Amino acid sequence: MIKSFSHVVVDGSNLATEGRTEPSLKQLNDAVLAFMNEFPGTKVTVVVDATFGHRIDRRERAEFDEAINNNELVAPPAGAVGRGDGFVLTIADKVKASILSNDSYQEFHEQYKWLFDEGRLIGGKPVPNVGWVFIRRLPVRKLAGRESAATMRRAKSTRSPMRPMPVPKSPPPKASVSKSNPQKVVTQKVVTQKVTAQKSQPPKLNELTPFLNFVEKNPIGTKVKGAVDSYASHGVHVKIGEVSGYLPMRMMANPIPRSAREHVKLGAVLSLVVVGYTPSRRSVELAVFGMESLATQKAQVKTHTQRNAQARTHTSRGQQAKKAKRRSRHRKPVAKKSAPSKKR
Repeated sequence: MIKSFSHVVVDGSNLATEGRTEPSLKQLNDAVLAFMNEFPGTKVTVVVDATFGHRIDRRERAEFDEAINNNELVAPPAGAVGRGDGFVLTIADKVKASILSNDSYQEFHEQYKWLFDEGRLIGGKPVPNVGWVFIRRLPVRKLAGRESAATMRRAKSTRSPMRPMPVPKSPPPKASVSKSNPQKVVTQKVVTQKVTAQKSQPPKLNELTPFLNFVEKNPIGTKVKGAVDSYASHGVHVKIGEVSGYLPMRMMANPIPRSAREHVKLGAVLSLVVVGYTPSRRSVELAVFGMESLATQKAQVKTHTQRNAQARTHTSRGQQAKKAKRRSRHRKPVAKKSAPSKKR
């Protein structure tokens, strides 16, 4: 027969799930009453984990709440390290009590070495036609490379929650079109086309309103003054009031300078001429005063080259059409084969 104990901490969640998948408050009550009848005079503290009240049968929840309010059951505070098991061991360590549980608390062996002292751990099981039987036990040591079921369950519960998978912005390559939901496929295609169009658009160099006001007041050929604001790969950006213009190196001097940094300095004020606009980029094209004639000549040469290319294309198309017409005229008609006469 086991000697009586002065104080025992009951691992309520463990005994309530002994031989079951879900905890039972009735089974826990039977175990505690049986222990108190077998060991009268022993102080008993029953501890359950924080989720115990949500996992028991709904019909037992009112009785559970009443037991909590009457301090018959104790639950750990929210966010307690080690959950219910850690709370059980903390209480037992503080009052030098024994523990009634079938758990071995393997993850706490290094912290609470007294678990291996005789009489500090008691096991209990319900035996059919007998009732609850209690016996002294020693915790099972953790083997290298193996995890107990309780340890794995606790580790799983403490892992960070999984984040949802990111929603793809476009369908995967060579994806088959779903016939069940064509509207979704069309929507994805439109969104993809919009994103592609936004990426393909050139960056705007000026705000719309200042650019339009500048174009209205300064037609091509207008003389302006601007300060060099920043260097570009083949020229400089010039600030003219609220508008930024572009002065390429080929419009700075003749011959063309080797570097814009060597030719002009930041902040230098230049006398310039407006030689063109690029509406798609809201760009103002500039030339140093005296170099605008070179820009005009190049524009004329470019226009003449484009006209010649169009004329050559038109001529070649006309010649191809004439040749095709001639071929159709000189084609020999295909003689029809006469049907073979039947022998009589």
